[in-house]
Amino acid sequence: MRNALLLIALFCGCSVAMAQQPSTYDAATVARGKYLVYAGGCNDCHSPKLMTPQGPVIDESRLLSGHPANQKLPKVPAGLIGPNGWGAVATNDLTAWTGAWGTSFAANLTPDPTGIGNWTVDMFIKSFRTGKFMGISRPILPPMPWNWYGHETDADLTAIFAYLKSLPPVKNLVPEALPPAGAHRSGGGHH
Repeated sequence: MRNALLLIALFCGCSVAMAQQPSTYDAATVARGKYLVYAGGCNDCHSPKLMTPQGPVIDESRLLSGHPANQKLPKVPAGLIGPNGWGAVATNDLTAWTGAWGTSFAANLTPDPTGIGNWTVDMFIKSFRTGKFMGISRPILPPMPWNWYGHETDADLTAIFAYLKSLPPVKNLVPEALPPAGAHRSGGGHH
């Protein structure tokens, strides 16, 4: 029993150390990635906000960690979304969006395993080329403009990935997408 506990402790310690390793990318690549993330407005949706008298501001302690897992969604008023209503509505911090596709949640982009901690740069680039989560699975949902970012060069997408991998990991398991009202759940996903 003691040996099993030691193995578990070693395994957990190794996985924590791996998740918290510094980026293996050079400083110039990380700086370019930071510039592209800020110029591309990634924080607008992927960073939780704090409400202030001047309006919402980015919560720097949860930078790019996606929709807060414990945040309760407000109810969307009936008839607001649809052919005679709005195309989409968002939570006050813009981390959750509801539209004809259902409700999507901004993904955790930090290097924590609940975010992109287990991703490779190839998976990241393929996601933007295919519009599929991890490049192979469920569709990336609106409002994520993956197709816009899909026009970026491999070097720019690699720089973005390098910057994201340089961030402090934030444990935040973002909820799965919700289907449109009245539809059956079909696998979901975040954007």
